[in-house]
Amino acid sequence: TLVDHILSKDEVVTLGVLLYCAGCVGFVCLVYLSPAKLEHLALVYFGGLSSSFLYTGGIGLKYIALGDVLILIIFGPISVLFSYMAQTGYVEWMTIFYAIPLALNTEAILHSNNTRDAESDKRVGIVTLAILIGKTCSYVLYALLLFTPYVIFVVLGMKYSTLFLLPMVTLKQAFDIEKQFRNESTLQKVPRQTAKLNLFFGILYVVACFGAPQLPFITRK
Repeated sequence: TLVDHILSKDEVVTLGVLLYCAGCVGFVCLVYLSPAKLEHLALVYFGGLSSSFLYTGGIGLKYIALGDVLILIIFGPISVLFSYMAQTGYVEWMTIFYAIPLALNTEAILHSNNTRDAESDKRVGIVTLAILIGKTCSYVLYALLLFTPYVIFVVLGMKYSTLFLLPMVTLKQAFDIEKQFRNESTLQKVPRQTAKLNLFFGILYVVACFGAPQLPFITRK
């Protein structure tokens, strides 16, 4: 939004504050509806909330090549653990396994964005993983982040339920985006295209989990 001049800096700050406030209101409502203990919900929620702020605020983990790690944690284990706990009232650590595909795909969005902005980030003193490992390794990492989830789905589909093969319909789109990543002239579009892929990918993944007769590694209580 800032790069494309859609919003000014002040507007971005205002929007951020409003979204944080909306999230807190939602959390208060959830406390009354969820069977989980308040202290457990608060620990995970405010842990994730503060981590999201530290991405660019405070010490700014994004600027010291730790943004990738933070995104993997927030959009992976923390999100899934919180959602599962809020609905069931207890923690199931094996739900982290189900966070892996979406976490990798979300990290692919961030990594493609950092790769695209590597030169401009370098000029202003920002250090990201994409800058540290260079263009070739950045491509290899992006490909791993993009395609590893599909390998996981094939294994789950063959071993447990064919419904886990649903996200495979987005594989062609993933290959198209991977080709764009290799081309400097089309790299600019990759973060947005990866985000769109993440949306369809995520919806199909949720449908697969919802429809599967049994979720491996999850114990019912």
